Amino acid sequence: MPLLRPLFVLLLLLPGTLPWADDWQLAHQEDGIDVYLSSVEGSAYQQFRGITRIKASLRTLTDLQENLRVACKWLYACADMRLLEVDGDTTWVYLTTALPWPAKPRDMVLKVRTERLDSDTLVRHLSAEPGRVPAAPGLIRVRRLSGEWVMRPLGERETEVTYQLRADPAGDVPGWLANRFVVDAPMVTLKTLRAVAERQP
Repeated sequence: MPLLRPLFVLLLLLPGTLPWADDWQLAHQEDGIDVYLSSVEGSAYQQFRGITRIKASLRTLTDLQENLRVACKWLYACADMRLLEVDGDTTWVYLTTALPWPAKPRDMVLKVRTERLDSDTLVRHLSAEPGRVPAAPGLIRVRRLSGEWVMRPLGERETEVTYQLRADPAGDVPGWLANRFVVDAPMVTLKTLRAVAERQP
């Protein structure tokens, strides 16, 4: 079976590869992870960018992303993730979320396009394709999402990882929860991914 190319995630940033705003503000630093936030024109929700270094090879990290069962365990708020289709360097993944109460569960279809740059950096471009599968009863469909994962090798077993995302969660989301999500999502995701990756042989 071809290698999967998801997130995600939920779920996922090389500055300049997308038309991101340049007014990023450092919002949180913890355990070697920096989280930056920026406003999005025309949206009430901020976008985030999380950056860290992981003592693991690029191959290890891509394997952990492409194994969807494992990826859902380290991706923040992921309840379930399954493969829909693979076409060359593009993969479509269906994902459901488990956000804290009182937010209702969401679902989304992620289109993930993988690109390798001349510098051996791997970029996964994320976007939503909400109409690709029918909406599921009881779930709110996320219709607007874009982001990137960027993994830049720094050595044989060290990689700089950036996870950037902006999304409209759809439906009503309390302001306190939205503000918490844009910090927790990159922080928890990168911290958990790092812990899993650095345990690999």
